[in-house]
Amino acid sequence: MRELPLPLALTARLSPVVVLAAMGWALSSSPATPADQHNEAQQKSTSPPSAPSTAAAAATKSYGAAPAPCGSVATATLKSLVPGAKTAGKEIRSTDEKLRRTCSWNALKGYDYRWLDVSFEVLDSDAAAQKEYKERTAEKSGGGAVPGLGDAGYSVVNLTTEDKQQTREGVVIAQVSNVLVVTTYNGSDFETKKAPGTDEINKGAIKAAKDAVTALKGSR
Repeated sequence: MRELPLPLALTARLSPVVVLAAMGWALSSSPATPADQHNEAQQKSTSPPSAPSTAAAAATKSYGAAPAPCGSVATATLKSLVPGAKTAGKEIRSTDEKLRRTCSWNALKGYDYRWLDVSFEVLDSDAAAQKEYKERTAEKSGGGAVPGLGDAGYSVVNLTTEDKQQTREGVVIAQVSNVLVVTTYNGSDFETKKAPGTDEINKGAIKAAKDAVTALKGSR
């Protein structure tokens, strides 16, 4: 069987105090009187407990670094979505691996081509991640919410055609605290020139995204 050239678009892809309250007691050389002691005890009993600092609260729910992406998708999921691909995947270099890490899996089995990407992007705060999530999902209109995926989840599927070859791509974006988990899954059939069905690509992308979100939560 002769090998068929990949479309140009697909070929190109293979390139984050406690403020201590001063009690304000004045020191005196004379011993405290019973009245003084009573007032002090009363003030202590009515003082509210110190609230946890903003930084401490954030540390209980935020992520400081991106986890290893190539171990984020279950082997069974990979074998199902990208038949013939090496399950170890290939990590794509990033300018700052603490803030962004991506892994890719791709394979051509017979005439069927599949590609899967999973990225973890760490932002400064939950609010920043939520803002970025809203902006990205607004840009990728035509999709829908994915219930139960992180703090918020969204998926969209699009079909493109180049040189009469169809490619269908699904993108899932999930916000988990201050991290965005972005999953991209696409496929083509080089014999029929057709693309896999929308349902197949959408469900595949969501399945991989769920694995990645589970891996992120387990990395704490």
